[in-house]
Amino acid sequence: MEEVLSELKQMNQRLNSIENHLNSVENRLESVENRLESVENRLAVIEVEQQQIKQAVLETNEKVNRLEAIQESQHHIIELLSVRSIQQEAELKRLQ
Repeated sequence: MEEVLSELKQMNQRLNSIENHLNSVENRLESVENRLESVENRLAVIEVEQQQIKQAVLETNEKVNRLEAIQESQHHIIELLSVRSIQQEAELKRLQ
């Protein structure tokens, strides 16, 4: 009988050891899950920020294209005014 009790105690100790080990594994797994959740949250924020940056880049590109078109138009106007100025200067010299 004592032998059976001794074996039961040993089995109980083993079970307790296994239970402690499983608790440790569960705690570590929970820690990993928490870290993974944190990474997922940070990734979601990064994705939102990336979309905002992408939108800002597209808007900036549109503005740059508009400015470029305006600049080209102004350059053309300046060239025309320069030609007119030269023509007017030549007319003035001819009239003198």
